Amino acid sequence: MKADSNLFEKLRRVVIKIGTNVLTTENNRLDTSIIEHIVEQISYLVEKKKKEVIIVTSGAIAAGMQILGWEKRPKKLNLLQAAASVGQSRLMRTYERLFREEGLNVGQILLTRDVFVNIERKKYARDTLLTLLKYKVIPIINENDSVAVEEIKFGDNDILSSYVVDLVDADILVILCDVDGLYTEDPKKNKGVLIREVKDFNEIEKIVKIGSPSEKGVGGIKSKIQAAKFVISKGKLCVIINGKKNWVLKNLFEGKFEGTIFYPSEKEKGK
Repeated sequence: MKADSNLFEKLRRVVIKIGTNVLTTENNRLDTSIIEHIVEQISYLVEKKKKEVIIVTSGAIAAGMQILGWEKRPKKLNLLQAAASVGQSRLMRTYERLFREEGLNVGQILLTRDVFVNIERKKYARDTLLTLLKYKVIPIINENDSVAVEEIKFGDNDILSSYVVDLVDADILVILCDVDGLYTEDPKKNKGVLIREVKDFNEIEKIVKIGSPSEKGVGGIKSKIQAAKFVISKGKLCVIINGKKNWVLKNLFEGKFEGTIFYPSEKEKGK
């Protein structure tokens, strides 16, 4: 599928959400080859395309499960928080090492929902992110799973990433997952049809059969649709693409990709 290359060329600030199923193997180990390739592409966007990139990453709990020797994702909150605490440091070490090899620095930001409802904390979070971008440091954001309780949790990083787009006034949210985009049915269960473009959410909500989250993640396609809906309500673009495919990010910003684009309406663009 070809997209308008000029559309992506003029986008300056990009939020990229990377899902757990992209970052990890089937046995809950960090897939360093995939992460390395994503880092290489993001570095290309920063250095060659002059984009400001913010990463919202999943994978901390899965990485912690690997270290703790757990094969299945636990359900108890204290176990999830413990896994997140252990895994977050390994995840960040991986990002830090790979970006350093590309000549770029990273900064870690852990957020909870209350940051976005408290005016003062929201301002501080925004100022920190914009300062990192000013100094060409790539912010890497995750939910603060190790301390978050139900009242302040986002629930998944799809929703968190959509809030970050609004927080920093980004131009686009790119959601990297392990399917090619939005389908009429769950592609892991039924074939379905890939929906290339979304301009009318009312129609989409009628035809899409919501898929369930995986064992390693918590979002599923439902949260991605919610995130996209929030982003376009702010007049921004949203894209869902397969993060496991070679050069998918590079191709996207060169105007060619396989995925789903969510466009804001003309009314929303003016917001």
